[in-house]
Amino acid sequence: MIDVLRPPCTKYVTHTTHWIHMISRLRLPLVAAVLAGYGIAGHASCDSGLAERMHEKLHPKRQLDHERAVCQPWRGVPGRFIVVLPLVRAGSEADMADFDLDVMVVQQADNGNTERAKVVSRMFEESALSEDAVRIADIKVDTARYTLAPETRAFGLRIVRQGSSRTNPFSNETLTLYVPHGLKLLKVLDKLETTLERGEWDTNCNGNFETVQGSLSIARTISNGYADLVLHQTRSGTRSVAQGDECTTQERPTKFGSKTLRFDGTAYRASEISAGY
Repeated sequence: MIDVLRPPCTKYVTHTTHWIHMISRLRLPLVAAVLAGYGIAGHASCDSGLAERMHEKLHPKRQLDHERAVCQPWRGVPGRFIVVLPLVRAGSEADMADFDLDVMVVQQADNGNTERAKVVSRMFEESALSEDAVRIADIKVDTARYTLAPETRAFGLRIVRQGSSRTNPFSNETLTLYVPHGLKLLKVLDKLETTLERGEWDTNCNGNFETVQGSLSIARTISNGYADLVLHQTRSGTRSVAQGDECTTQERPTKFGSKTLRFDGTAYRASEISAGY
Protein backbone atom coordinates (compact mmCIF):
# COMPACT_ATOMS: atom_id res chain seq x y z
CA MET A 1 0.00 0.00 0.00
CA ILE A 2 1.00 3.63 -0.42
CA ASP A 3 1.78 5.41 2.80
CA VAL A 4 -0.46 8.36 3.55
CA LEU A 5 1.30 11.71 3.63
CA ARG A 6 0.09 13.59 6.69
CA PRO A 7 -0.30 17.38 6.59
CA PRO A 8 1.83 19.55 8.87
CA CYS A 9 0.63 20.70 12.28
CA THR A 10 -1.28 23.96 12.76
CA LYS A 11 1.05 26.93 12.63
CA TYR A 12 1.34 30.65 12.03
CA VAL A 13 3.33 31.77 9.03
CA THR A 14 3.99 34.86 6.96
CA HIS A 15 2.25 35.34 3.60
CA THR A 16 5.35 34.34 1.64
CA THR A 17 6.03 31.21 3.67
CA HIS A 18 2.37 30.22 3.48
CA TRP A 19 2.32 30.53 -0.33
CA ILE A 20 5.38 28.30 -0.71
CA HIS A 21 3.94 25.81 1.77
CA MET A 22 0.56 25.53 0.06
CA ILE A 23 1.94 25.16 -3.44
CA SER A 24 4.41 22.49 -2.31
CA ARG A 25 1.57 20.52 -0.73
CA LEU A 26 0.03 19.99 -4.15
CA ARG A 27 2.93 18.26 -5.85
CA LEU A 28 2.30 14.55 -6.26
CA PRO A 29 5.86 13.84 -7.45
CA LEU A 30 6.90 14.26 -3.81
CA VAL A 31 5.74 10.68 -3.27
CA ALA A 32 8.02 9.31 -5.99
CA ALA A 33 10.55 7.98 -3.51
CA VAL A 34 7.81 6.18 -1.60
CA LEU A 35 6.26 4.75 -4.75
CA ALA A 36 9.60 3.38 -5.90
CA GLY A 37 9.60 1.03 -2.95
CA TYR A 38 6.29 -0.45 -4.11
CA GLY A 39 7.35 -1.29 -7.65
CA ILE A 40 6.16 1.93 -9.24
CA ALA A 41 8.38 3.62 -11.81
CA GLY A 42 7.88 6.89 -13.64
CA HIS A 43 8.79 8.05 -17.13
CA ALA A 44 11.92 6.13 -18.03
CA SER A 45 13.09 3.76 -20.70
CA CYS A 46 14.93 0.53 -20.04
CA ASP A 47 18.68 0.90 -20.25
CA SER A 48 18.61 -1.43 -23.26
CA GLY A 49 16.44 1.02 -25.23
CA LEU A 50 13.57 -1.47 -25.40
CA ALA A 51 10.85 1.21 -25.49
CA GLU A 52 12.55 2.98 -28.38
CA ARG A 53 13.01 -0.33 -30.20
CA MET A 54 9.30 -1.17 -29.84
CA HIS A 55 8.42 2.29 -31.12
CA GLU A 56 10.62 1.88 -34.18
CA LYS A 57 9.21 -1.59 -34.82
CA LEU A 58 5.51 -0.91 -34.30
CA HIS A 59 5.04 2.81 -35.00
CA PRO A 60 7.92 4.01 -37.20
CA LYS A 61 5.91 6.93 -38.60
CA ARG A 62 4.35 8.09 -35.33
CA GLN A 63 5.71 10.70 -32.93
CA LEU A 64 6.61 9.22 -29.54
CA ASP A 65 6.48 11.32 -26.39
CA HIS A 66 9.90 10.21 -25.16
CA GLU A 67 9.57 12.02 -21.84
CA ARG A 68 6.51 10.02 -20.81
CA ALA A 69 7.34 6.68 -22.47
CA VAL A 70 7.89 3.94 -19.89
CA CYS A 71 9.75 0.65 -19.87
CA GLN A 72 10.07 -1.40 -16.70
CA PRO A 73 10.86 -5.01 -15.80
CA TRP A 74 7.79 -6.82 -14.52
CA ARG A 75 8.89 -7.62 -11.02
CA GLY A 76 8.47 -11.33 -10.25
CA VAL A 77 7.98 -12.29 -13.92
CA PRO A 78 11.46 -13.17 -15.29
CA GLY A 79 12.35 -11.86 -18.72
CA ARG A 80 9.20 -9.80 -19.15
CA PHE A 81 8.99 -6.05 -19.44
CA ILE A 82 6.09 -3.63 -19.50
CA VAL A 83 6.38 -0.98 -22.19
CA VAL A 84 4.09 2.04 -22.51
CA LEU A 85 4.23 4.17 -25.64
CA PRO A 86 2.31 7.50 -25.63
CA LEU A 87 1.91 8.46 -29.28
CA VAL A 88 1.07 12.06 -30.11
CA ARG A 89 -2.00 12.33 -32.30
CA ALA A 90 -1.97 14.46 -35.44
CA GLY A 91 -3.16 18.02 -34.88
CA SER A 92 -2.07 18.14 -31.24
CA GLU A 93 -0.68 21.40 -29.93
CA ALA A 94 2.06 21.91 -27.36
CA ASP A 95 -0.27 22.55 -24.42
CA MET A 96 -3.33 20.70 -25.75
CA ALA A 97 -2.03 17.32 -26.83
CA ASP A 98 -3.97 14.11 -27.44
CA PHE A 99 -2.31 10.72 -27.23
CA ASP A 100 -2.91 7.19 -28.40
CA LEU A 101 -1.55 4.70 -25.88
CA ASP A 102 0.14 1.40 -26.71
CA VAL A 103 0.59 -0.76 -23.61
CA MET A 104 2.38 -4.07 -24.01
CA VAL A 105 4.13 -6.92 -22.25
CA VAL A 106 7.39 -7.79 -23.96
CA GLN A 107 9.47 -10.96 -23.61
CA GLN A 108 13.11 -10.02 -23.74
CA ALA A 109 15.64 -12.37 -25.32
CA ASP A 110 17.88 -14.27 -22.88
CA ASN A 111 20.93 -12.40 -24.17
CA GLY A 112 19.21 -9.03 -23.81
CA ASN A 113 19.15 -8.42 -27.56
CA THR A 114 16.28 -5.98 -28.14
CA GLU A 115 16.16 -7.00 -31.80
CA ARG A 116 14.76 -10.36 -30.68
CA ALA A 117 12.30 -8.95 -28.13
CA LYS A 118 8.76 -10.26 -28.67
CA VAL A 119 5.43 -8.69 -27.79
CA VAL A 120 3.40 -11.32 -25.94
CA SER A 121 0.34 -9.24 -24.89
CA ARG A 122 -0.80 -5.83 -26.02
CA MET A 123 -3.56 -3.21 -25.95
CA PHE A 124 -3.64 -0.25 -28.32
CA GLU A 125 -6.09 2.47 -27.34
CA GLU A 126 -6.89 5.46 -29.52
CA SER A 127 -7.29 8.89 -27.87
CA ALA A 128 -6.51 7.34 -24.50
CA LEU A 129 -5.06 10.50 -22.99
CA SER A 130 -5.60 14.21 -23.49
CA GLU A 131 -4.43 17.37 -21.78
CA ASP A 132 -5.45 21.01 -21.85
CA ALA A 133 -5.70 23.01 -18.62
CA VAL A 134 -4.79 19.83 -16.73
CA ARG A 135 -1.52 18.40 -18.01
CA ILE A 136 -0.22 14.85 -17.79
CA ALA A 137 2.64 15.21 -15.32
CA ASP A 138 3.74 11.58 -15.22
CA ILE A 139 3.00 8.05 -16.41
CA LYS A 140 4.11 5.27 -14.08
CA VAL A 141 4.03 1.49 -14.22
CA ASP A 142 2.91 -0.24 -11.03
CA THR A 143 4.20 -3.80 -10.65
CA ALA A 144 2.89 -4.44 -7.16
CA ARG A 145 1.58 -8.00 -6.71
CA TYR A 146 -1.99 -7.61 -7.89
CA THR A 147 -2.78 -11.33 -7.78
CA LEU A 148 -6.44 -11.48 -8.74
CA ALA A 149 -6.65 -15.27 -9.10
CA PRO A 150 -4.19 -18.18 -8.63
CA GLU A 151 -3.01 -17.93 -12.26
CA THR A 152 -3.89 -14.30 -12.90
CA ARG A 153 -1.71 -11.35 -12.00
CA ALA A 154 -2.36 -7.78 -13.08
CA PHE A 155 -0.06 -4.78 -13.42
CA GLY A 156 -1.01 -1.15 -13.07
CA LEU A 157 -0.62 2.08 -14.98
CA ARG A 158 -0.78 5.27 -12.95
CA ILE A 159 -1.44 8.63 -14.59
CA VAL A 160 -0.58 11.79 -12.66
CA ARG A 161 -2.28 15.02 -13.73
CA GLN A 162 -1.62 18.58 -12.58
CA GLY A 163 -3.61 21.73 -13.18
CA SER A 164 -2.16 25.04 -14.24
CA SER A 165 -4.32 27.37 -12.15
CA ARG A 166 -2.58 29.21 -9.32
CA THR A 167 -5.80 30.17 -7.55
CA ASN A 168 -7.31 26.68 -7.90
CA PRO A 169 -4.37 24.26 -7.71
CA PHE A 170 -5.24 20.67 -8.61
CA SER A 171 -3.54 17.32 -9.05
CA ASN A 172 -4.70 13.73 -9.04
CA GLU A 173 -3.57 10.21 -9.79
CA THR A 174 -5.56 7.41 -11.40
CA LEU A 175 -4.86 3.68 -11.52
CA THR A 176 -5.69 1.32 -14.38
CA LEU A 177 -5.11 -2.45 -14.08
CA TYR A 178 -4.29 -4.75 -17.01
CA VAL A 179 -4.36 -8.56 -17.17
CA PRO A 180 -2.59 -10.52 -19.95
CA HIS A 181 -5.00 -12.79 -21.83
CA GLY A 182 -3.26 -14.51 -24.69
CA LEU A 183 -2.10 -11.93 -27.21
CA LYS A 184 -4.34 -9.28 -25.68
CA LEU A 185 -4.27 -7.18 -22.55
CA LEU A 186 -7.60 -6.88 -20.77
CA LYS A 187 -8.37 -3.71 -18.86
CA VAL A 188 -10.02 -4.88 -15.64
CA LEU A 189 -9.90 -1.57 -13.75
CA ASP A 190 -10.17 1.73 -15.59
CA LYS A 191 -8.85 5.03 -14.21
CA LEU A 192 -9.65 4.59 -10.54
CA GLU A 193 -8.88 7.91 -8.84
CA THR A 194 -6.67 7.06 -5.87
CA THR A 195 -5.18 10.44 -5.02
CA LEU A 196 -6.64 13.92 -5.15
CA GLU A 197 -5.18 17.27 -4.10
CA ARG A 198 -7.04 20.51 -4.71
CA GLY A 199 -7.58 23.94 -3.26
CA GLU A 200 -8.95 27.41 -3.70
CA TRP A 201 -7.26 30.53 -2.32
CA ASP A 202 -6.60 34.22 -2.98
CA THR A 203 -2.86 33.58 -3.70
CA ASN A 204 -2.00 35.47 -0.54
CA CYS A 205 -3.45 33.56 2.42
CA ASN A 206 -7.21 33.00 2.58
CA GLY A 207 -8.31 29.67 1.20
CA ASN A 208 -9.07 25.99 1.63
CA PHE A 209 -7.03 22.94 0.65
CA GLU A 210 -7.96 19.27 0.56
CA THR A 211 -5.87 16.12 0.20
CA VAL A 212 -7.14 12.57 -0.32
CA GLN A 213 -4.58 9.76 -0.31
CA GLY A 214 -5.51 6.21 -1.24
CA SER A 215 -4.09 2.72 -1.49
CA LEU A 216 -5.44 -0.49 -2.97
CA SER A 217 -5.29 -3.92 -1.32
CA ILE A 218 -6.37 -7.43 -2.28
CA ALA A 219 -9.27 -8.81 -0.24
CA ARG A 220 -9.77 -12.47 0.66
CA THR A 221 -13.27 -12.47 -0.81
CA ILE A 222 -13.91 -13.33 -4.47
CA SER A 223 -16.46 -12.14 -7.04
CA ASN A 224 -16.86 -13.88 -10.40
CA GLY A 225 -13.49 -15.57 -10.14
CA TYR A 226 -11.37 -12.53 -9.20
CA ALA A 227 -10.40 -11.27 -5.78
CA ASP A 228 -12.22 -8.22 -4.50
CA LEU A 229 -10.20 -5.01 -4.19
CA VAL A 230 -10.39 -2.62 -1.27
CA LEU A 231 -9.70 1.08 -1.73
CA HIS A 232 -8.52 2.67 1.53
CA GLN A 233 -8.64 6.46 1.67
CA THR A 234 -7.63 9.22 4.06
CA ARG A 235 -8.97 12.74 3.64
CA SER A 236 -7.38 15.79 5.27
CA GLY A 237 -7.70 19.51 4.76
CA THR A 238 -6.68 22.96 5.91
CA ARG A 239 -8.31 26.37 6.12
CA SER A 240 -6.25 29.55 6.11
CA VAL A 241 -7.31 33.02 7.21
CA ALA A 242 -5.34 36.28 7.21
CA GLN A 243 -5.08 37.92 10.64
CA GLY A 244 -3.23 41.18 10.39
CA ASP A 245 0.25 40.51 9.07
CA GLU A 246 0.05 36.80 9.82
CA CYS A 247 -1.67 33.89 8.12
CA THR A 248 -3.34 31.33 10.36
CA THR A 249 -3.59 27.80 9.00
CA GLN A 250 -5.85 25.35 10.79
CA GLU A 251 -6.17 21.65 10.05
CA ARG A 252 -9.51 19.98 9.68
CA PRO A 253 -10.19 16.59 11.32
CA THR A 254 -8.83 13.70 9.27
CA LYS A 255 -11.41 11.29 7.85
CA PHE A 256 -10.85 7.66 6.94
CA GLY A 257 -12.86 5.47 4.61
CA SER A 258 -12.75 2.33 2.48
CA LYS A 259 -14.72 0.90 -0.42
CA THR A 260 -14.82 -2.58 -1.91
CA LEU A 261 -14.56 -3.04 -5.67
CA ARG A 262 -16.00 -6.30 -7.05
CA PHE A 263 -15.35 -7.91 -10.41
CA ASP A 264 -18.54 -8.24 -12.47
CA GLY A 265 -17.15 -10.76 -14.95
CA THR A 266 -15.68 -8.10 -17.21
CA ALA A 267 -14.14 -5.39 -15.02
CA TYR A 268 -14.02 -3.77 -11.62
CA ARG A 269 -16.54 -0.98 -11.89
CA ALA A 270 -14.93 2.17 -10.54
CA SER A 271 -16.80 4.88 -12.43
CA GLU A 272 -18.73 5.93 -9.33
CA ILE A 273 -15.79 5.68 -6.98
CA SER A 274 -13.43 8.62 -6.68
CA ALA A 275 -11.05 10.02 -4.11
CA GLY A 276 -13.40 12.93 -3.45
CA TYR A 277 -15.94 10.79 -1.64
